Amino acid sequence: MGSRVRAVLVTPRGRLLTIKRVRAGAEPYWVLPGGGVEASDASLEAALRREVLEEVGGHAVIGRLLRVVRGEHFFLARIDTWDPVRRSGPEFADPANGAYLLEEIPAEMLGRVNLQPESIVELVVAELLGLEPGRAPAAARRPVE
Repeated sequence: MGSRVRAVLVTPRGRLLTIKRVRAGAEPYWVLPGGGVEASDASLEAALRREVLEEVGGHAVIGRLLRVVRGEHFFLARIDTWDPVRRSGPEFADPANGAYLLEEIPAEMLGRVNLQPESIVELVVAELLGLEPGRAPAAARRPVE
């Protein structure tokens, strides 16, 4: 598997822009915009800008690398505007893929949605709340089941 990139996209309201995945017969879950790095991408950041444009229809200002988890590079980024109409890609053309809904989520609510991968949730919450990782408030953490 090649490198992958994901954006922790912070909106002007200080919320996280996510993609809510809704498929028939499955519980909804949320993901961060991103995807695979292609040979034509000049850098990880270029790949992430391309992926954000394709998946949310907006231009991200890429900040710093937050963490690498199993080959996925998570970058902190800012996005000021986005437009679902401007999204592109085969996943949006096939209704069998289900829905890809853009949702802004406040940091305090991240522990209450099924954000995938779970391994990044606490880091994202801490980053958005301006806390040290591992110090996210208990109310924002997912209960362990």
